[in-house]
Amino acid sequence: MEMGRAVRFRIIPSGRKGCTITPGEGMRAPYGLEIIENCISCPHREERIFCNLPPAAFQRLSKITSASSYPKGATLFVEGQTARGVFILCNGRVKLSTSSADGKTLIVRIADPGEVLGLPATITGKEYELTADVLEPTQANFISRADFLTFLREFGEASLRVAQQLGETYHAAVAEMRSIGLSRSAAEKLARFLLDWCASHSNGKGEVRAPLTLTHEEIAQMIGASRETVTRLFADFKKKQFLQVKGSTLIIRDKSALESLIASE
Repeated sequence: MEMGRAVRFRIIPSGRKGCTITPGEGMRAPYGLEIIENCISCPHREERIFCNLPPAAFQRLSKITSASSYPKGATLFVEGQTARGVFILCNGRVKLSTSSADGKTLIVRIADPGEVLGLPATITGKEYELTADVLEPTQANFISRADFLTFLREFGEASLRVAQQLGETYHAAVAEMRSIGLSRSAAEKLARFLLDWCASHSNGKGEVRAPLTLTHEEIAQMIGASRETVTRLFADFKKKQFLQVKGSTLIIRDKSALESLIASE
């Protein structure tokens, strides 16, 4: 598999216990990506496990980090590849998947900004267990395995944050296995997926809207079904007025109907 091209940046100390990430001279922000230029002023800093570390740890982190941006379709690392280090996802989303020898693919989950990718393999020294593909223009900061392990030995708070994410990843994996393994039909799997996908966009009343840029093939890979099945179920759900798709926006018009579908299976 060919790796996607990354655009790298110089990291320039900001003088405020953080770092400023800027393109090379004359270079505009690539791929239309909104670059987070200063970690201290990042609007998401308090929400992310590696963005709100104590000052000493944060200063050290900025010195071992290499920032890059990636286009849609780029690959950060490949299943079976020797772990080189971790990627801290600043902007964009990344698809984490595994494949069988006959080419079948299962998308394990979609990583969101703030996550640290490649943690298990980097810590254990084993191969990456998943493939990480960029779904949209993305900024990801790379830290080599040697630097990352030294950093964790020096700062206990960072080690606790890593343990926290590993725990959350484990719980998410169990939930995914439960959804795929215990659901009795493809309709129930798709209903669960749609409700989970839109959960963070619900206002508790009326229609629920959420961006959905995944293809039917990718959704099929997430729920363990065929693309043809997903396409057929989408058409059926639209006909029954459960949902509507406008461009890249998914609209859940009848949330209770999807919930009833799950309960009845």
